[in-house]
Amino acid sequence: MSMILFAYVARVKDGLPLSASTDFEYSTELQECKMHLKIVSKMLGQFPGRGTVKNNQLHIHFTSSQGVAYMTICYSYYPTTMAYCFLEELGMEFVSAFEVAKIQLVSRPYAFLEFDNVIQKIKWHYNHSNRPSLKISVTNIQRELKVTPPRQVNLDDIVVSNGTLNGHLHLCSGSAPNYRLEIVSALGILSVILNIVCGALNLIRGVHLIEHNFQDSNEEMGSAVAFLVAFISCAFQCYLYLFYVSARTIKAPVALVLLCICNLYLFGLRNIWQIFFHLGVACLSTQQILSRKMTERLADCGV
Repeated sequence: MSMILFAYVARVKDGLPLSASTDFEYSTELQECKMHLKIVSKMLGQFPGRGTVKNNQLHIHFTSSQGVAYMTICYSYYPTTMAYCFLEELGMEFVSAFEVAKIQLVSRPYAFLEFDNVIQKIKWHYNHSNRPSLKISVTNIQRELKVTPPRQVNLDDIVVSNGTLNGHLHLCSGSAPNYRLEIVSALGILSVILNIVCGALNLIRGVHLIEHNFQDSNEEMGSAVAFLVAFISCAFQCYLYLFYVSARTIKAPVALVLLCICNLYLFGLRNIWQIFFHLGVACLSTQQILSRKMTERLADCGV
């Protein structure tokens, strides 16, 4: 079984792809991870040296030298030292094959696609022998990683800092691909509609309590606040589904917890079936938010 799934070479200053390995494996998670890798490649100037992006079962490792970055996607259980040995050897072969001046002058994406032959040989060696070639010293790499550990890069922060608007990423480079959230599903639209209904019910009940019972008791005021917080949480869930937000995997469960607390507090003003309905809608919305991933829309590269 292959541990190293994909390799990618890019120019640091603008993220221009220079070469990449040919795909022999396909999975949804790998394609999503490759999309994340390309996002990171556009911002390599902010992350000099070595770095790692953890993405569920797959990790992205990268290193840069002489204005060129070498990136790879490996399984999470593949040793980090071996991944960086692979990248070091990739860098040595790339620099020996192409002049640095030529690398900095090219403007066409994948101008060195023939390097894929070398990538495949090195990748095959690491996947089948589970040890680096004699060109690379594992001890030196281990020592370097111990002295200067790879930077742990937060993918959510990278995506948002790259610029988002209406769920789309706008990248700086004209040759860069565009990224956006997946197209809304029928179930996602249903969750938004139900959330709007629940939010409207919460707002109406909250405003009604404020208008008629503002001076009655603290208990009634607490219920009014609970209705309004539930309304805000419903609106926030709709926003999280429709637009990309930083750390959405954390904010979505927080909104769900707030809705659960508010509905439990309102037990008595709502019967058990009404509470089940509101909590069911909240759970459905949370599931849809977390399952809506980012997809890549490739630009015409002219190759």
